[in-house]
Amino acid sequence: LRNDSRVILGIDEAGRGPVLGPLVVAGVVLKPQAGSALTRRGVVDSKAFGATDDGRRARADLACHIRRLAVDVQVEVFDHQQVDSFAERGLLIELERRAAGAIIDRRPAVKRIVADGQKVFHLLRFRYPHLAARDFGDEHHVSVAAASIVAKDLRDRLFETIALRYDPEFGPIRGGGYVNEATEDFLRRYHARYRCLPAETRRSWAWKVLLELEPRPLPLFDGQD
Repeated sequence: LRNDSRVILGIDEAGRGPVLGPLVVAGVVLKPQAGSALTRRGVVDSKAFGATDDGRRARADLACHIRRLAVDVQVEVFDHQQVDSFAERGLLIELERRAAGAIIDRRPAVKRIVADGQKVFHLLRFRYPHLAARDFGDEHHVSVAAASIVAKDLRDRLFETIALRYDPEFGPIRGGGYVNEATEDFLRRYHARYRCLPAETRRSWAWKVLLELEPRPLPLFDGQD
Protein backbone atom coordinates (compact mmCIF):
# COMPACT_ATOMS: atom_id res chain seq x y z
CA LEU A 1 0.00 0.00 0.00
CA ARG A 2 2.70 2.49 0.99
CA ASN A 3 4.67 1.97 -2.24
CA ASP A 4 1.80 1.77 -4.75
CA SER A 5 1.19 5.16 -6.33
CA ARG A 6 -2.04 3.83 -7.84
CA VAL A 7 -3.63 3.62 -4.38
CA ILE A 8 -5.64 6.82 -4.00
CA LEU A 9 -7.45 8.47 -1.14
CA GLY A 10 -10.48 10.20 -2.62
CA ILE A 11 -12.30 12.94 -0.71
CA ASP A 12 -15.73 14.41 -1.42
CA GLU A 13 -18.69 15.89 0.44
CA ALA A 14 -22.47 15.76 0.47
CA GLY A 15 -24.84 18.28 1.94
CA ARG A 16 -23.09 21.57 1.27
CA GLY A 17 -26.13 23.25 -0.25
CA PRO A 18 -29.20 22.10 1.76
CA VAL A 19 -30.98 24.37 4.22
CA LEU A 20 -31.87 21.44 6.49
CA GLY A 21 -29.67 18.81 8.07
CA PRO A 22 -26.01 17.87 8.20
CA LEU A 23 -22.93 18.18 6.02
CA VAL A 24 -20.90 14.99 5.47
CA VAL A 25 -17.32 14.73 4.18
CA ALA A 26 -15.98 11.28 3.31
CA GLY A 27 -12.63 9.78 2.37
CA VAL A 28 -12.17 6.41 0.64
CA VAL A 29 -8.86 4.62 0.03
CA LEU A 30 -8.91 2.16 -2.87
CA LYS A 31 -6.42 -0.22 -4.39
CA PRO A 32 -6.53 -0.44 -8.20
CA GLN A 33 -8.26 -3.84 -8.23
CA ALA A 34 -11.01 -2.61 -5.91
CA GLY A 35 -11.39 0.56 -7.95
CA SER A 36 -11.85 -1.48 -11.13
CA ALA A 37 -14.40 -3.72 -9.44
CA LEU A 38 -16.38 -0.75 -8.18
CA THR A 39 -16.29 0.91 -11.60
CA ARG A 40 -17.78 -2.26 -13.09
CA ARG A 41 -20.51 -2.15 -10.45
CA GLY A 42 -21.40 1.37 -11.54
CA VAL A 43 -19.68 3.64 -9.03
CA VAL A 44 -19.86 7.18 -10.38
CA ASP A 45 -20.58 10.59 -8.89
CA SER A 46 -23.43 10.27 -6.38
CA LYS A 47 -25.42 13.02 -8.14
CA ALA A 48 -25.85 10.72 -11.15
CA PHE A 49 -28.33 8.63 -9.15
CA GLY A 50 -30.70 11.52 -8.54
CA ALA A 51 -33.04 12.04 -5.61
CA THR A 52 -35.59 9.30 -6.26
CA ASP A 53 -36.16 6.34 -3.95
CA ASP A 54 -34.54 4.09 -6.56
CA GLY A 55 -31.52 6.38 -6.67
CA ARG A 56 -31.14 6.31 -2.89
CA ARG A 57 -31.38 2.53 -2.87
CA ALA A 58 -28.75 2.28 -5.61
CA ARG A 59 -26.39 4.54 -3.65
CA ALA A 60 -26.98 2.55 -0.45
CA ASP A 61 -26.18 -0.71 -2.24
CA LEU A 62 -22.98 0.72 -3.74
CA ALA A 63 -21.96 2.24 -0.39
CA CYS A 64 -22.03 -1.27 1.10
CA HIS A 65 -19.76 -2.57 -1.66
CA ILE A 66 -17.41 0.40 -1.25
CA ARG A 67 -17.07 -0.21 2.49
CA ARG A 68 -16.44 -3.90 1.82
CA LEU A 69 -13.74 -3.37 -0.83
CA ALA A 70 -11.99 -0.22 0.37
CA VAL A 71 -8.75 -0.24 2.31
CA ASP A 72 -10.21 2.47 4.51
CA VAL A 73 -13.33 4.63 4.78
CA GLN A 74 -13.53 7.74 6.97
CA VAL A 75 -16.32 10.25 7.47
CA GLU A 76 -16.74 13.60 9.20
CA VAL A 77 -20.28 14.76 10.03
CA PHE A 78 -21.31 18.32 10.93
CA ASP A 79 -24.79 19.16 12.14
CA HIS A 80 -26.69 22.32 11.17
CA GLN A 81 -25.35 24.27 14.16
CA GLN A 82 -21.72 23.48 13.31
CA VAL A 83 -22.34 24.42 9.68
CA ASP A 84 -23.97 27.69 10.73
CA SER A 85 -21.13 28.58 13.08
CA PHE A 86 -18.70 28.58 10.13
CA ALA A 87 -21.03 29.82 7.40
CA GLU A 88 -22.06 32.86 9.45
CA ARG A 89 -18.41 33.95 9.39
CA GLY A 90 -17.97 33.11 5.71
CA LEU A 91 -15.79 30.11 6.62
CA LEU A 92 -17.72 27.12 5.30
CA ILE A 93 -14.80 26.21 3.04
CA GLU A 94 -12.55 26.19 6.11
CA LEU A 95 -14.88 23.70 7.80
CA GLU A 96 -14.62 21.37 4.81
CA ARG A 97 -10.83 21.74 4.74
CA ARG A 98 -10.64 20.84 8.44
CA ALA A 99 -12.78 17.78 7.78
CA ALA A 100 -10.51 16.71 4.93
CA GLY A 101 -7.42 17.24 7.09
CA ALA A 102 -8.90 15.10 9.87
CA ILE A 103 -9.66 12.34 7.38
CA ILE A 104 -6.17 12.49 5.85
CA ASP A 105 -4.51 12.36 9.25
CA ARG A 106 -6.44 9.21 10.21
CA ARG A 107 -6.12 7.26 6.98
CA PRO A 108 -3.41 4.73 6.03
CA ALA A 109 -0.38 6.25 4.31
CA VAL A 110 -0.95 6.76 0.58
CA LYS A 111 1.08 8.43 -2.14
CA ARG A 112 -1.85 10.17 -3.80
CA ILE A 113 -4.82 12.12 -2.50
CA VAL A 114 -7.49 13.59 -4.76
CA ALA A 115 -10.07 15.97 -3.27
CA ASP A 116 -13.10 17.09 -5.24
CA GLY A 117 -13.16 20.87 -5.56
CA GLN A 118 -10.20 23.05 -6.49
CA LYS A 119 -11.50 26.14 -4.70
CA VAL A 120 -12.32 24.27 -1.51
CA PHE A 121 -9.26 22.07 -1.10
CA HIS A 122 -6.32 23.56 -3.02
CA LEU A 123 -4.78 25.21 0.07
CA LEU A 124 -4.35 21.77 1.63
CA ARG A 125 -1.45 21.21 -0.77
CA PHE A 126 0.75 23.31 1.50
CA ARG A 127 0.16 20.75 4.23
CA TYR A 128 -0.12 17.65 2.02
CA PRO A 129 2.07 18.06 -1.10
CA HIS A 130 0.77 14.79 -2.56
CA LEU A 131 -2.80 16.14 -2.65
CA ALA A 132 -4.47 17.24 -5.87
CA ALA A 133 -7.61 19.39 -5.63
CA ARG A 134 -9.61 18.96 -8.82
CA ASP A 135 -12.99 20.10 -10.02
CA PHE A 136 -15.10 17.14 -11.16
CA GLY A 137 -12.61 14.79 -9.53
CA ASP A 138 -15.36 12.22 -9.19
CA GLU A 139 -15.51 11.94 -12.99
CA HIS A 140 -11.86 10.91 -13.24
CA HIS A 141 -11.06 8.98 -10.05
CA VAL A 142 -13.22 6.14 -8.78
CA SER A 143 -11.98 6.75 -5.23
CA VAL A 144 -13.48 10.26 -5.33
CA ALA A 145 -16.72 8.94 -6.80
CA ALA A 146 -16.77 6.32 -4.05
CA ALA A 147 -16.29 9.03 -1.42
CA SER A 148 -19.17 11.00 -2.92
CA ILE A 149 -21.43 7.94 -2.66
CA VAL A 150 -20.42 7.16 0.92
CA ALA A 151 -20.98 10.78 1.93
CA LYS A 152 -24.34 11.07 0.15
CA ASP A 153 -25.61 7.71 1.42
CA LEU A 154 -24.80 8.67 5.01
CA ARG A 155 -26.41 12.08 4.58
CA ASP A 156 -29.50 10.43 3.07
CA ARG A 157 -29.80 8.22 6.14
CA LEU A 158 -29.22 11.07 8.57
CA PHE A 159 -31.82 13.20 6.83
CA GLU A 160 -34.26 10.30 6.91
CA THR A 161 -34.04 10.28 10.71
CA ILE A 162 -34.95 13.98 10.64
CA ALA A 163 -37.84 13.40 8.25
CA LEU A 164 -39.22 10.55 10.35
CA ARG A 165 -39.48 12.81 13.39
CA TYR A 166 -41.82 15.13 11.49
CA ASP A 167 -43.69 12.47 9.54
CA PRO A 168 -46.48 11.82 12.09
CA GLU A 169 -47.45 15.50 12.06
CA PHE A 170 -46.58 16.69 8.55
CA GLY A 171 -46.42 13.54 6.47
CA PRO A 172 -43.44 12.54 4.32
CA ILE A 173 -40.75 15.27 4.15
CA ARG A 174 -39.62 15.36 0.52
CA GLY A 175 -36.81 17.32 -1.09
CA GLY A 176 -33.94 16.10 1.09
CA GLY A 177 -33.70 19.49 2.78
CA TYR A 178 -32.35 21.10 -0.39
CA VAL A 179 -33.50 24.39 -1.88
CA ASN A 180 -36.61 23.23 -3.74
CA GLU A 181 -40.39 23.40 -3.69
CA ALA A 182 -40.80 20.37 -1.42
CA THR A 183 -38.54 21.84 1.25
CA GLU A 184 -40.27 25.21 0.94
CA ASP A 185 -43.66 23.55 1.40
CA PHE A 186 -42.53 21.80 4.58
CA LEU A 187 -40.95 24.95 6.02
CA ARG A 188 -44.05 27.01 5.35
CA ARG A 189 -46.36 24.42 6.89
CA TYR A 190 -44.13 24.05 9.93
CA HIS A 191 -43.85 27.81 10.39
CA ALA A 192 -47.61 28.28 9.99
CA ARG A 193 -48.16 25.89 12.87
CA TYR A 194 -45.33 26.85 15.24
CA ARG A 195 -44.33 30.38 14.12
CA CYS A 196 -40.69 29.33 13.94
CA LEU A 197 -38.41 27.22 11.76
CA PRO A 198 -37.59 23.55 12.43
CA ALA A 199 -34.65 22.93 14.74
CA GLU A 200 -32.51 21.46 11.94
CA THR A 201 -32.65 24.61 9.79
CA ARG A 202 -29.40 26.26 8.75
CA ARG A 203 -30.16 29.85 9.61
CA SER A 204 -27.04 31.19 7.90
CA TRP A 205 -28.51 30.45 4.46
CA ALA A 206 -29.66 33.39 2.34
CA TRP A 207 -32.65 31.60 0.83
CA LYS A 208 -35.58 33.96 0.33
CA VAL A 209 -37.99 31.57 2.04
CA LEU A 210 -35.93 31.55 5.23
CA LEU A 211 -35.56 35.31 5.17
CA GLU A 212 -39.29 35.74 4.72
CA LEU A 213 -40.24 33.35 7.51
CA GLU A 214 -37.55 34.44 9.97
CA PRO A 215 -36.29 37.97 9.15
CA ARG A 216 -32.75 38.62 10.36
CA PRO A 217 -29.51 40.30 9.21
CA LEU A 218 -28.56 39.14 5.74
CA PRO A 219 -26.81 35.73 5.95
CA LEU A 220 -23.38 35.29 4.40
CA PHE A 221 -23.94 32.04 2.54
CA ASP A 222 -26.35 31.46 -0.34
CA GLY A 223 -25.94 27.68 -0.45
CA GLN A 224 -24.38 27.79 -3.92
CA ASP A 225 -20.76 28.77 -3.25
